[in-house]
Parts: sequence; structure tokens; C-alpha cells
Amino acid sequence: MQTRFVKVLAGAMVSLPLLAVPVFSADSGGSSSGDEPKCDNGLVYNKKTKKCEPPKAGMIDDDSLYSAGRALAMDGKYDEAIKVLTLAQDKTDPRILNYLGYSHRKAGRVLVGLGYYQEALRNNPDYTLVREYMGEAHLMLGDVAAARLQLSEIEKRCGKGCREYGMLEEQIDAYLRAG
Repeated sequence: MQTRFVKVLAGAMVSLPLLAVPVFSADSGGSSSGDEPKCDNGLVYNKKTKKCEPPKAGMIDDDSLYSAGRALAMDGKYDEAIKVLTLAQDKTDPRILNYLGYSHRKAGRVLVGLGYYQEALRNNPDYTLVREYMGEAHLMLGDVAAARLQLSEIEKRCGKGCREYGMLEEQIDAYLRAG
């Protein structure tokens, strides 16, 4: 699985669409183990069968759906990622909510993405990657104060030295320089 970090920008608060689907695990940076193959053509790696399979609700475990959905999102295949992530059984998993938000936002549905981010934070307020993405989303909407609020929340949770703090701080600085 890819480990590169893709920056995300999102928009104002919106309620979570009914298709939200989550999985549960504490994945602060969204990285995967790297030992799973990358599947092509919308297939999902099933850890149980150790094969790439078409995604079907209940047929593939949520962790496999998360890994495949995240990889699709990182590859810019946002609508495919959404289809895969919405198959997860656990509709409250912050990781899945985060990448649903990311995918919707990157596909141009910024407000929908922000709704997913907020739902992810309701389930795990300490998930700093969501806070970083949310801050970038606020910058997309021109709301520097809201972005700085997320930066402050990240600092409270992991300090100025953590990756999410540095990434959002860099985005805020770039936004202000461009403005």
C-alpha cells in the first residue's frame, strides 16, 4: 500500500450523509502495514482469502475495505474509494469516516466531506489527521480562524512537533502568502 501523504482541503460543517460507513482502529496517520498487495480495477485485497476480490458488503472485513478505500483515495480515485468505504460494516469507524470525507472533498463535495470529518471527530476527538484535513478544508473556504482553531487542537493533542501540526501550519502559511 502506498504510504505517501496526500493533503486534503475541505469545507464548512454539514451533516453526515446517510451513506457513512466506518471501521474502528486508531490510525493517526492513515498508513498501512505495507504487506498487502495493491489491487487493480476496483478490487479489494481480502486479508482472509489473501486475494483481490470485488468489494461486497459483509464478504470482506472492514480493515481490508479501509485499506483498499484509502489506497483508492490516495490514487485520486475518489468515487471508487467512496464505493468501497461505504461497504464497511462499522459505520462509526473514524478512519473510514476520514477517508470518506477526504474522497468527497477531493471530488468537489467539500461540505459533504466536512460532515464526515465532524462525524469522525465525534467518534474520536483526538484523531489529529482528521483535524489537519478539517483545517485545510476551512482554508478552502477562506476561514483562516477556523483552520487555526484546528491547528490549536492538534497542538493540544500532540504538540508542535507532530506531522499533522507541521502540515497544517504549512498550509496556513502558504494560504496567507498567496492571499
